[in-house]
Amino acid sequence: MNGGAAVEKIKVGKLYSARRRRSTVVDQKESTNRIKVCMKALLNRPWIGKESDPQLYYWIKEQSDSIREWFMYHTGYSLIINRKLAKLDKVPVIAFPWMGFQEFREALDYALFTYSLWFLEGKTEGEQFLLTDLVKEIKEYMTEQGMTIDWKNYFQRLSMARALKKLKSLNIVQAIDGKEADWAMDQEAYNVLYECTAYSRYVLRNFPRDLTSYTTMDEMGEIPDAGDKQEEINRVRRYRLYRRFLLEPVVWDKDWKDDLLYYHGQKNYLIRQFKEMFGWEGSRYREGVLFFEPEAGAEAELFPTLSSLSDLSMLVCGKIRQDVNNPELENLKAELDGSVRVTKSEVERILIQLKEDHSKYWISDHQKMQSSALAEEVCGHLIEWGFARWAEGGFLILHAAAGRWLAQYGSMELDE
Repeated sequence: MNGGAAVEKIKVGKLYSARRRRSTVVDQKESTNRIKVCMKALLNRPWIGKESDPQLYYWIKEQSDSIREWFMYHTGYSLIINRKLAKLDKVPVIAFPWMGFQEFREALDYALFTYSLWFLEGKTEGEQFLLTDLVKEIKEYMTEQGMTIDWKNYFQRLSMARALKKLKSLNIVQAIDGKEADWAMDQEAYNVLYECTAYSRYVLRNFPRDLTSYTTMDEMGEIPDAGDKQEEINRVRRYRLYRRFLLEPVVWDKDWKDDLLYYHGQKNYLIRQFKEMFGWEGSRYREGVLFFEPEAGAEAELFPTLSSLSDLSMLVCGKIRQDVNNPELENLKAELDGSVRVTKSEVERILIQLKEDHSKYWISDHQKMQSSALAEEVCGHLIEWGFARWAEGGFLILHAAAGRWLAQYGSMELDE
């Protein structure tokens, strides 16, 4: 944003590219840095390909023993390394909507993505196939399973096109000739030739039991319980603790009511571990432990994001913070845990005021957007990053950490 406010960034996302070094002699400092680079890459990427990032791939192989041991002990995640890739098999404790593919719009997109992987199981690396053959086999298989798909339906073809586009972006398949978007527009006039890569077999995670035995999404994130011994109970608690902090942007103290004593006993150790292995800075607040990414140039999705929605969200939170601390305003009060209850109309009112004062800094879409729609987007952005949640009665509960930013527009000198 155009303001001069200093903003700490909460970790969550992808990793910056590793710098290449020609020397094969690695000192302790460089070795420690490489481990951090590898850990972040494994945590935030689907996999690291040998062809696409050979240096990082070999760094992971060199440090594989220590990396594998850390992830297995603290999270129960398996490190997979073969001649093509390195991958950390990750499982969230809680599956949030933002963890899905942002390009997908319908549930059918995911279904066709998965059926495409089923089709690719019968293909070898480098084998070519036509899109018409793919959709024909998928339709036949879905019919056998009691489901219907109609490729004459334009919107269902669009779902297939989105699934294929995602397969290409993950380098699971490569398009040799043609575009799936053209096929979606006219299936009779266009076809596409694809080639299968080695990555298709490493997309889906391994489940501890038969997939058909699961009945809810929450069950898929469960950690297998190996018994009632204290050692096994602590193992499950440790996995849950580290998995949540590694994969979620914010985790609150109140989330650990069932494991409160164990969690409080692990706070300092957790902070030390993340500092040593990932380089994250951890700070203890009344509402919980927050981790920050000190690397300003990190190739990670951090809060505040580059989206102007983050700017607006920080401005709204800053205004609410000012109003809460204003003794003349009695409509906003902080709860004992530091949270604040506001209505969507209150957020809308603040945005109208901000627009009057600062609209020249806003992007064109936000300048033209109705205040109610903009309030909906700002609330959604805060919820997505874990700073807020909807409650009964249409109230938005802002967690205490949302008030730890105070941003403003202003001039800022840039170094040449």
